[in-house]
Amino acid sequence: MKCFVLYDKMPYICNKKMMKAQTNKNERIEIRVSPYDKRIFQKAQRLSGDKSFSSFIIRVVKEHAEEIVAKNERIIASERDRDIFFDAVFGERKPNEKLIEAAKKYKSQTVL
Repeated sequence: MKCFVLYDKMPYICNKKMMKAQTNKNERIEIRVSPYDKRIFQKAQRLSGDKSFSSFIIRVVKEHAEEIVAKNERIIASERDRDIFFDAVFGERKPNEKLIEAAKKYKSQTVL
């Protein structure tokens, strides 16, 4: 069995041994909710087919948390890429010899 894990901002593939380590549940989260929220969560759990209320809550929260983390990672990557692009285009760096040669070659091959 293989799985996809987001770990320290880097996705990686894990094996059965890793999956077993992940299922070692020794942490606890306690929350208080309104009676209405609890009823709607329980109804959603029954409709989803999850075998237990806890597994439903964990699955839904985990899915949403992974989406939030992935979206944040895309935003950070986009910001980093934007900074690199604008630095390359508008920065004060001089082109290196290879870039100058490539530009000359391109200009010699283009028809005006």
